[in-house]
Amino acid sequence: MTRSIMLQGTGSDVGKTVLVAGLCRLASNRGLKVAPFKPQNMSNNAAVSDDGGEIGRAQWLQSLAARVPSSVHMNPVLLKPQSETGSQIIVQGQVAGAARGRDYQALKPKLMGAVMESFETISAGTDLVVVEGAGSPAEINLRAGDIANMGFAVRANVPVVLVGDIDRGGVIASLVGTHAILPDEDRRMITGYLINKFRGDVSLFDSGLAAIKDFTGWPCFGVVPWLKAAARLPAEDSVALERLARGKAAALKVAVPVLARIANFDDLDPLAAEPEVDLVFVRPGERLPADAGLVVIPGSKATIADLADFRAQGWDRDLDAHIRRGGHVIGICGGYQMLGERVSDPLGIEGTVREVQGLGLLSVETEMAPEKTVRNSSAWSALYDVALSGYEIHLGRTTGIDTQRPAVLIDGRPDGAVSADGRISGTYLHGLFTSDAYRAALLRGFGIEGGGSNYRQSVDTALDDVASELEAVLDPRWLDRLLSR
Repeated sequence: MTRSIMLQGTGSDVGKTVLVAGLCRLASNRGLKVAPFKPQNMSNNAAVSDDGGEIGRAQWLQSLAARVPSSVHMNPVLLKPQSETGSQIIVQGQVAGAARGRDYQALKPKLMGAVMESFETISAGTDLVVVEGAGSPAEINLRAGDIANMGFAVRANVPVVLVGDIDRGGVIASLVGTHAILPDEDRRMITGYLINKFRGDVSLFDSGLAAIKDFTGWPCFGVVPWLKAAARLPAEDSVALERLARGKAAALKVAVPVLARIANFDDLDPLAAEPEVDLVFVRPGERLPADAGLVVIPGSKATIADLADFRAQGWDRDLDAHIRRGGHVIGICGGYQMLGERVSDPLGIEGTVREVQGLGLLSVETEMAPEKTVRNSSAWSALYDVALSGYEIHLGRTTGIDTQRPAVLIDGRPDGAVSADGRISGTYLHGLFTSDAYRAALLRGFGIEGGGSNYRQSVDTALDDVASELEAVLDPRWLDRLLSR
């Protein structure tokens, strides 16, 4: 019978995603067939699974950690926020509609069937399933119909390990408070807890561990320090952009405007890893830096709304000045659409605005359509004559004169556009910068040697390093029981 464990957090962003990835790699290193699972994820950072549907990129990374093909069943419900109150709903990899927050709460009981079906599919033939919760089980106002945390754990009878983040403060209160407010049925599912993101001398927290034990009776399965290798892994949520280091000395500054509905921002991770690149995420209220040599406009879940916000921030004027200084611009997916002359949405797919003027930097225009392109792709850079690989997740069709100069060839067909002077380009291909040869060619154009490291291998190495760091600090008795054959 397949064993399973579920990591739930005392709050969001406590580090569950990396811990699940690390446990998956640990189990794989010990010869187990392991798989990740997340019943419900909310993120615009999506991936195309190996079986051809949309899942959260976190579950894609966890499948890489587990050394198994990714599947839509690893993340059966994916919510992609497209407004302040509403999200697109992806069920088992396919678009199932959209709903506002309150309406979605009513839908959750109907989605439990898909969640359980996917869990059974992932469990078949697997030694261990490592499950990741979402948010916190302490949100008892959302407990009715819950499919993401205790609702799933109770239904599937999966034991829970609670994760507390000591770095944000109040970890004792968050763990004890969760114990206090959970109903008995949910509290019984918790077998112990982990302290995450600890800094300093662990022995100084001995009295804290004793206090948690006194209040809850739960054992501690480990105090996990800041995992150094985690910084080399793609971040799951755009909240991570708020904590990125800024301003390293480098030969090339690359500016990335942080759109309100930014999507698939991990496209930029390979550039950030380049020693001679200073990747600057420009927050709302900030100016695009005048000394940037390259501006990358990333993907967006709501192109028209983000285009309006782009202008409201004054980034359109900054971008015009950047181009007059001889700067370069790359648009990816929604960013590519923004670079054109017009974006139209005759069916109101994104909202009530039916047409907006684009930034006018490429002679193309985009019309939104209900058919969604979701696929993994092999590609070729028409600009640099090197191989690429990546994926497409987008609505809309882009046409125009500049598409006669495609940026890439995806599975042999032209995609994207390039300006006449070659300084502005756009494409629907995500994963562009992952190609070491492409990065090397791009950076050579700025007089920089780069692309020398194997980015994909560096991510895999980071997963091994995370697993090693965890093995050194987790309770070996608990870990051996969990990972035993």
